[in-house]
Amino acid sequence: MKRYNNIGNRDINGILLLDKPKGISSGFLLNKIKKLFNAKKIGHTGTLDPLATGMLPVCFGKATKFAKYLLHSDKRYKVSAQLGVSTDTFDSDGRVISVSPVQLNDYILEQCLESFRGIRNQIPPMFSSLKYRGLPLYKYARKGIHIPRKPRSIHIYNLNLIKKTENIIELDVHCSTGTYIRSMVNDIGEYLGCGAHVIELRRLSVGQYISSAMINLATLESIFCNDSFDDVQVFCKLDAFLTPMNKIIFEFSNIFHEK
Repeated sequence: MKRYNNIGNRDINGILLLDKPKGISSGFLLNKIKKLFNAKKIGHTGTLDPLATGMLPVCFGKATKFAKYLLHSDKRYKVSAQLGVSTDTFDSDGRVISVSPVQLNDYILEQCLESFRGIRNQIPPMFSSLKYRGLPLYKYARKGIHIPRKPRSIHIYNLNLIKKTENIIELDVHCSTGTYIRSMVNDIGEYLGCGAHVIELRRLSVGQYISSAMINLATLESIFCNDSFDDVQVFCKLDAFLTPMNKIIFEFSNIFHEK
């Protein structure tokens, strides 16, 4: 089915709180959303790994001016980590580089988590989109080239154990911008002496936006592909999921006032 024949890209404004599915890159998803909405101008507020799911705020039109504020906002995640196995990417998409026995009790684990709370330095992973001489680090990593990275200051506001099942731990993380959850999990594995990597990662919030307001891709696609709707009806139904500009301005003005 073809939509929007002979219709120019639309000049629409607002923020879509997209629930990113697993296995899709943020860049690919952004292009897909742009086509679904037939939008002229669009941008997201920081990428999520293909493995990750959850909140990916997508800004349309004039709302792209607020993208930088969301990019630098605090984030909250739920992460599941496999203890005893380390990978080169620090997650389950990577190559296993070591396997070690896991020997710990609840006290040791809590001491470990406590040591990660607060302000600390973190070295970004090689498998990341950070640039070195114009190229993302992951391109060097795939060729086996190691690039020294400077540690960056991050703030882990809360880091709590949700549950532990055999050698898998599930954590709730509230952190500052610039925090790599994969690096944090790898560092936790090193602290415990057994290694660890991320097996599931879900972003629950970005700044003031929480997970209950998210919309999933399948819902948007079902509207787009519904033959009983004409283009105008599709536009109306899709646009209804956007946070309008007057609400965005009000929300951000309150944040700036509080600061």
